[in-house]
Amino acid sequence: MQPGVFISLEGGEGVGKSTQARLLVAAIEAAGRRVLLTREPGGSAGGEAIRALLMQGDVGRWSARAETLLFAAARADHVERVIRPALATGTVVICDRFIDSTRAYQGAQGMDDAAILALHAFGSEGLMPDRTLLLHLAGHTGMARAKARDGGIADRFGARDTDFHRAVAAQFERMAAADPDRFRSIEASGTPEAVHQRVLSAITDLLDRPGELAP
Repeated sequence: MQPGVFISLEGGEGVGKSTQARLLVAAIEAAGRRVLLTREPGGSAGGEAIRALLMQGDVGRWSARAETLLFAAARADHVERVIRPALATGTVVICDRFIDSTRAYQGAQGMDDAAILALHAFGSEGLMPDRTLLLHLAGHTGMARAKARDGGIADRFGARDTDFHRAVAAQFERMAAADPDRFRSIEASGTPEAVHQRVLSAITDLLDRPGELAP
């Protein structure tokens, strides 16, 4: 049996993670591998219940500390009930956001990275992706895309100000620089198909036959 592979997609608002996740799933399925597409917060019944608490309501509904605990609880359920069982069967798991989004979004609110990782070590037994694809866009392009996508009705995180989103982007870049073995930075400008080719180039080495997904 081929080993399971865990790939996460990360980035700020409107960078196209969900689109690229779907395109990646289709490419891996076409190559003959079993694939699971999931998301955070969510991905399991418990995770989805917590997602509703986290994403809806006023921006100030939860403190940064409470948000961090809720994300950790949702992830623990997701990992235990969905991600680990899928990996154990040799499935390629594609996750739209994972631990690094908590590190970026709650880190931008002053939460200590070591504390976030300690919660992850307890709740999810420290599971980390084999590869994290960090999609990024210059300037306000991502926020403009997100507003168009959401029809001007943003969730609790998308509704925050420009300074917050700059701080989130800086957190993501810091993590990528500190962990180059796991992270690959993907320029997310251009057509979805063009970005998809960059994504494929960043993950082919994870497969048993490295050339099977080559652009």
